[in-house]
Amino acid sequence: MSRQLVRQYINKHTNTIETELCKFTEQLRNIREENDFNEIHLIRLKENLDELKENFVKSSNISIQQESSSFISPIRVIVFSNGKINTNVKWKQNGITVFGRNELNRPWGMCIDDSNQSIIVADTGNNRIVEWKIGETSVKVIAGNNGQLNSPKSVIVHRDQNNDCLIIGDCGNRRVVRWPRRNGTAAETILSNVSCHGLAMDRHGDLYIADWDKHEVRRLKIGDANGTIVAGGNGSGTRLDQLKNPYGIAVDQNFSVYVSDYQNHRIMKWTKDAKVGIVVAGGQGQGYHLNQLSHPCGIIVDELGTLYVADYDNNRVVRWSKEAAQGDAIVRQPNALGLSFDRQGNLYVLDYSNSTTQKFETDRN
Repeated sequence: MSRQLVRQYINKHTNTIETELCKFTEQLRNIREENDFNEIHLIRLKENLDELKENFVKSSNISIQQESSSFISPIRVIVFSNGKINTNVKWKQNGITVFGRNELNRPWGMCIDDSNQSIIVADTGNNRIVEWKIGETSVKVIAGNNGQLNSPKSVIVHRDQNNDCLIIGDCGNRRVVRWPRRNGTAAETILSNVSCHGLAMDRHGDLYIADWDKHEVRRLKIGDANGTIVAGGNGSGTRLDQLKNPYGIAVDQNFSVYVSDYQNHRIMKWTKDAKVGIVVAGGQGQGYHLNQLSHPCGIIVDELGTLYVADYDNNRVVRWSKEAAQGDAIVRQPNALGLSFDRQGNLYVLDYSNSTTQKFETDRN
């Protein structure tokens, strides 16, 4: 049965790549037949080809686990589709402290680098970015150990053919910086005069920045000096075209932007080029009921449109299915700020008050 499941996943992945490659070939053929080949077409074709390459070489999402508690050890195969977590998945309610206490001071933001199985945390109180590799016993300072950072509150990894770096919301210095992963000793400012509490990147490599003070989310393309407002930007308020202290952000495959609207206790969705957002979670005032949120922070959205929200003041992480009237609390965690999933679907949550990173394993039962 396990062998069959692995084979089915491989066949499905191969068929998907073949289908996309046929579409790419047909697109190229049509352009040649129309004799309408220009630089814009070349850029788009290159983007499509790079995306195909990325999907082809992407790390496996198959986890093979062996039970050792019985004489005959059963093998369990868990498949997590790219960007999608089965809505039936549950997590163990007792978190495991993977690092913190002595290594962290008021951590705010985090991300997981699947390429080397490491957790990267914005260690705000210590003015640095640290990395903890799974299986190791200590953390490593990878940015800010020379005093260049001041209260960093968000961090993501940017890796492509030309870049292998960290993007950091250097909040105390009111800027967003790029920090090379290899031999990185200096920060390169890519946007100034911004109070960045949240960062995200879409599949084309465009950067999204949540500005706490200006109540807006800005998209920054490579080489763009100022960027474009894609959410909020109409002052602080409760209208659907406004935000009030945006925090976490996420971008889906259709370039819709999801924003944790911190002071409005709601999650907003802004479709591409929209002038107003829609409420997709919360929005019923501050409270602890399952149709309410209380100062939401970090968020994740998967391909199904399922939201995972760090519901800070309610001390929980909430899963909110697409178009659902209410969410369900999947784990309880004091002062949950940031959250992320690894390839096995394990959930990692930042505990701000205790300065720790907690791991909630998937529940096999």
